[in-house]
Amino acid sequence: MTASRPAPPAAMRGVLVAPGRLQGVDVARALALLGMMAAHVGGIAEAVDWGDPGTWSAVAHGRPSTLFAVLAGVSIGLTSGRTDPPGPPAIGRIRARLAIRAVAVVAVGLLLMALGTPVYVILPTYGALFLLVLPALRWRPGWLLVAAAVCALLSPVVALASAPSYAGAGMWEVQLGLVYPVVTFLAYVLVGLAVARVGPEARRAQVALLASGLLVAVAAYAVGNVLAPVPVDAGVEAFPGVPWAPDGSGGAVALAQLLLSPRDHSSSVVDVVGTAGVAVAVLALCTLVFDGRGRTVSRIAFPLAAVGSMPLTVYAGHLVVIALLPEYPESGTVWAGFAIGSVLFAMLWRTFLGSGPLERLVARLTRLVPAAP
Repeated sequence: MTASRPAPPAAMRGVLVAPGRLQGVDVARALALLGMMAAHVGGIAEAVDWGDPGTWSAVAHGRPSTLFAVLAGVSIGLTSGRTDPPGPPAIGRIRARLAIRAVAVVAVGLLLMALGTPVYVILPTYGALFLLVLPALRWRPGWLLVAAAVCALLSPVVALASAPSYAGAGMWEVQLGLVYPVVTFLAYVLVGLAVARVGPEARRAQVALLASGLLVAVAAYAVGNVLAPVPVDAGVEAFPGVPWAPDGSGGAVALAQLLLSPRDHSSSVVDVVGTAGVAVAVLALCTLVFDGRGRTVSRIAFPLAAVGSMPLTVYAGHLVVIALLPEYPESGTVWAGFAIGSVLFAMLWRTFLGSGPLERLVARLTRLVPAAP
């Protein structure tokens, strides 16, 4: 039987970085959470015009949720043996624990959907992806990337084919597979799992991941903007997660828009590849800057790392606050309030209590499966 490396420890009370924990991963996760908050309450622009700094906030469309999904794959990899996943029977116990975690995340997601906020909740899809990736836990990084590439190629086809089944669907239904298409987001989780399997704690790997992520993203968006530039009315007419082409588009133009559009949340091949590249680059940069750099850097990173160490709690908490407000908030000032409040809460909780409350609950449930016979 192959021995596995220990899973990364949970956040520890009063400790800046628990031994073996990658603080850069927590920082990247915090950026994803704060980015999703910006998309929800920040009143951000619909599309980026690099000549107009006032529109740059639109980078928060789509990319934070895809970074969140890539980091889900990284977390799965780190908790299942890092670069050396174990064989039977240990891998079976790991799969069982991840399955319990998936069910818990789906349950929390459904409860958050029941709050009735006008926010598309990612957690039900997120939990389902944990289940779908279980058979791939022992795959090599190369095969994981091949599977991710297949998902990326299938993404626009599956998303477009499934869209008619949501005709007449309400806010509840579209959150279950339309806004966050499963095949599309499975590609991100597989990429994240591949990143964990190559060892993101190694400096050489961090540099290689940063360079390859940037190269892939730039190449994908260059191809998309040349072959399928985003129509001016896409922000109004298109629906998140669904490929779209303007009415009256010719066959070649429509096909290019459906397959190669760089529009955020379009589920096109370019969208999946480009946002995956951005996510890998952000993760690599965070680990390169913050991990293994000494106590001073750890202190600097602590506010964001605290947020990233309790993603389920922070994500759920901000939706509960939205639900309690008398009116739906949308402005940069509101986002700043949510961000500062999240950081302060996470820092205090992490300092005095350790792991977040929902993270503790999920950990307790997963311990129903013993770590060893």
